[in-house]
Amino acid sequence: MRVRRTFHLPRPHGKGPTFRQESHGNQQFQPLPPPTGKPPYRLSLDTVLPASEIAKIKDSGGISFHCIGDTGGIINGTPQQTVADAMEADSAVSNPSFFYHLGDVVYFYGESSNYYAQFYEPYMHYPGPILAIPGNHDGDVVAGGAPTLAAFIENFCANEPRLTSEAGESPRDAMTQPNVYWTLEAPFVTIIGLYSNVPEGGQFDQNQTEWFASELASAPKDKALIVSVHHPAYSADNEHGGSATIEQVLDDAFKKGGRAADLVLTGHVHNYQRFTRQFAGSDLTYIVAGSGGYHNLHKLNPYYGKNVALPFRMPNVNGLTLENYCVDHYGFMSIQVTSDKITGAYNAVPNPQDVWNEEYRSVDKFQIDLGGRDS
Repeated sequence: MRVRRTFHLPRPHGKGPTFRQESHGNQQFQPLPPPTGKPPYRLSLDTVLPASEIAKIKDSGGISFHCIGDTGGIINGTPQQTVADAMEADSAVSNPSFFYHLGDVVYFYGESSNYYAQFYEPYMHYPGPILAIPGNHDGDVVAGGAPTLAAFIENFCANEPRLTSEAGESPRDAMTQPNVYWTLEAPFVTIIGLYSNVPEGGQFDQNQTEWFASELASAPKDKALIVSVHHPAYSADNEHGGSATIEQVLDDAFKKGGRAADLVLTGHVHNYQRFTRQFAGSDLTYIVAGSGGYHNLHKLNPYYGKNVALPFRMPNVNGLTLENYCVDHYGFMSIQVTSDKITGAYNAVPNPQDVWNEEYRSVDKFQIDLGGRDS
């Protein structure tokens, strides 16, 4: 049935690492391709799902979806397929309305030739639509190759649902997102997706940052508000670390738009981490979920690995706490949003040496109170 739908932190010293990224110096900002839709670049879920499914979501009192990033199994496809199979199994339990991908769909340069092996084939039997923001590897370019994001546009930002040449024998139509940064309008939740481009730590042009603040200001106040961006503002890993650029762009937009996100979803780092941070008198939740299948998992920086006792107050960012993490298992997130709360879980899948009776196991669960929403 056709579905419509060599960088490292400085070595630890003193009180710990600086917790910030620096530029590779060899990954250049890529000018964005033209939007395929009209401003303000919004996609309503009722144009993706049948009216009967939208009615069921509203009647149920909540919406569920899957989320993970960094999936492309270019060297070893087994972890990605294991996660995909577990997501398919969980669909029978959690009934997700869609899978929201946090970027790095295809390694290493977002090539159209790798879309079938790294995207369409692994999710051949995933029952719902798959939405996405691009990651740095989706937008990176190689000499003599296609322009930045060309294949992503073809497969996620089509003018109408259709089978692309990259889909091969998969029955999954291309998605109709209006731009590489865009807003999903759904029952109970608004998800604003940013594109942080190719440079390490992320980079944005003025058009996108102004659009972002405007979308925050106009987001319905009676719904949860989630922001997604590939590069993380915060990470305690030993490979990338957090990005001061992302932190600043988010903070500036939250202030300018007069509203902060209830939840920030990111990828890029190949593990799972959950942080809370004090912002304007409230606790904001930031997630790193980049363990969807790329072949190497990222460990914590040795300083944190030796000293962390959860919850762990990060030493170099005021008001930031590492609440939980998983650095030794691939997995996926399941998220449910109702009128008064967001609940989430990170579901780990077994490693080859594990002896589990289940296809996945929840290793972290959290809840965000949405009290005070206007009705």
